[in-house]
Amino acid sequence: MKAMILAAGLGTRLKPFTDQHPKALAMVNGKTILQRNIEYLSSFGIKELIINVHHFAGQIIEIVKENKGFGSEISFSDETNEVLETGGAIKKASWFFEKDDQSFVVMNVDILTDLELTKMILQHTQKSPLATLAVSSRQSSRYFLFDDSGGLCGWRNVKTGEEKIPRKAEKYIEKAFSGIHIISPRIFPLMKMEGKFSMVDVYLDLCKNNTIASFDHSASKFIDVGKPESILKAEGMFK
Repeated sequence: MKAMILAAGLGTRLKPFTDQHPKALAMVNGKTILQRNIEYLSSFGIKELIINVHHFAGQIIEIVKENKGFGSEISFSDETNEVLETGGAIKKASWFFEKDDQSFVVMNVDILTDLELTKMILQHTQKSPLATLAVSSRQSSRYFLFDDSGGLCGWRNVKTGEEKIPRKAEKYIEKAFSGIHIISPRIFPLMKMEGKFSMVDVYLDLCKNNTIASFDHSASKFIDVGKPESILKAEGMFK
């Protein structure tokens, strides 16, 4: 299985660090979050990766090459001209995955977790949805909405009240997305958007007629390390 680490973002929440560096190189207990996530994926046998780069792209490429991929085989998807957001980034990197005809993992560089990825992969393999999304029951301003069977129905912003519900259900279960997906390459012909677009919009577009599944990892450690104060918290969680 291959994977993609999404590392092209500007990291504005991590200023002033990101005025001179990409957020992927923020340090937690002596290791960059990029290295931690490369090693996280490697611990589950996933050693063929592609990383999208934009903000201070050269710094990311240089540190990966200097450290020989931290033990993994790393390719890069160049977004230096424009950040393509999650959907555009995954679509641009489709060449890396399509030739294998196997599902692949996508994860945000700015999360840290001990989610048992083997269990998530097993569930995805057994049920064979178009995609499986890692979610948990934690507080957030935005939630994916799932039915009783764990299928995606919609999305809700609890601060603004905005909702998008393409698929109806008797009740909706709110779960916060954790920035980890397992995606079947069957999705690529269905991604009709071009250029810069969000994977959330893709999932909401496709869930009406396709299964987008959930994997609840509420018992796992998880933190979004996108803010300076969360770096300090992460250092206590991931020693």
